[in-house]
Amino acid sequence: MWMSDTAILVNTAVAVVAIVVLIVRFKLNPLVALVLGSCYLGLAAGLGVSKTVETVGKGFGDILAEIGLLIAFGVLMGAILRDLRAIERLVDKLFHVFGPKRIPHAMALTITTFLQSIYLDVLLVISAPLARAIAPKLGKYGTARMATALAIGLECGIVFTVPGVGALALAGLLDVPLGTYLLYGLIVVIPTVAIAITITTFLLTRGWWKPELDEQELPQAPNPEPEPTSTGGTSTLTKTKTEPRLVLLFAPLLTALVLVAVGAIAKMANWSNPVVDLLSSPMIALLIGLVGTCLVGRKYMGQPKVEESLATGLRQSGQILLLSGVGGSLAATIKAVGVGDILGKYLSASTWAPLLVVWALAAVLHVAVGSVTISAITAAGLLAPIAPALGLSPVLIALAAGAGSLFLVHLTSNTFWLLQSLMGQTTRGALKTCSAGVSIASVVAMGPILALSIFL
Repeated sequence: MWMSDTAILVNTAVAVVAIVVLIVRFKLNPLVALVLGSCYLGLAAGLGVSKTVETVGKGFGDILAEIGLLIAFGVLMGAILRDLRAIERLVDKLFHVFGPKRIPHAMALTITTFLQSIYLDVLLVISAPLARAIAPKLGKYGTARMATALAIGLECGIVFTVPGVGALALAGLLDVPLGTYLLYGLIVVIPTVAIAITITTFLLTRGWWKPELDEQELPQAPNPEPEPTSTGGTSTLTKTKTEPRLVLLFAPLLTALVLVAVGAIAKMANWSNPVVDLLSSPMIALLIGLVGTCLVGRKYMGQPKVEESLATGLRQSGQILLLSGVGGSLAATIKAVGVGDILGKYLSASTWAPLLVVWALAAVLHVAVGSVTISAITAAGLLAPIAPALGLSPVLIALAAGAGSLFLVHLTSNTFWLLQSLMGQTTRGALKTCSAGVSIASVVAMGPILALSIFL
């Protein structure tokens, strides 16, 4: 390419800064901003009009071809589970089993590993009133503990756990087999969530949390959420005569995840079987999960209600699919102009330094843009071409980008304001539980990621 390495890097930096400015300063839709940034980079770096348009379109199509159906299947399963009241009942069960002392950890780990098919805002709106009902049973710091658990569990699940939308997008952009991402994501997310909640709770309960300043009175709703009870009696959550057992509700989703994991393990063991290969392919596994969830929903809600749930899920998945697609456009353009080869010359061949660069880049993008998913996708797209030059495993880059994108969830995040209002926190309180708590998780996550880099 005739353009110098410096000029290409400068134009790449200009494209990224322009994307951030368009989103933050001019409130332009991220979809449009990412496409404009991709087009600018292609033209400025000398690809030419035809090649730029072709690259942007192909990048969009390639990523959707890889993960589009996976995102849709996951969101549709989540929509039906929501309408089956699966989450309310699961939280109630967790409270009875683990009791007040362990419920924050139990609820967060369940959300982050088990419920990522539920659309984030929907999952938060459903789970926050339940967490709020539990909080008074935990004493003076109940609100702080439950808000911290929700924030860390929800945000970590997006980027580390399949089928979280961020995890699917990262795996697709970096060509990481979904089963591989599922296994390594669980290795990272479980200790990260447990340790981050423990650290944040320790700080909050040692004088940092001031109930009189960090909490606010919540208005009493006309029909308040029923509170879980810690007695051995019947749960106060309303039950119908035909309400199915929890294991039946979640069996299809669990089956899908187990199939994907089996496929990954078989691949690592260099064992192949046509039937196993088919059933464990992510698309077929999640399709099996969706069909099973539909059948459960049809039996206990009726077909019309299932159709309503699916329609809601389709509306929710549209924006996610488009954002993932344009993330693919940016990644393809960056690869086409040769940024990966250029950066590969200058970054150390050691594993740690590039992974810290990925984390830092995603963190800066998140602070500027305020979206975990967008910052993770953009950072992964920028750094993906470096992997071949450095011999880095793509799954490490994906996980590091996910970890960095969690840093400093703040006032530009919709999740921040939902947690602030639904959990009865002041803005000051939400900055402690959500912003500080998730930032601690962002840093903690790099521990297991760097440990994995020794073996991968």
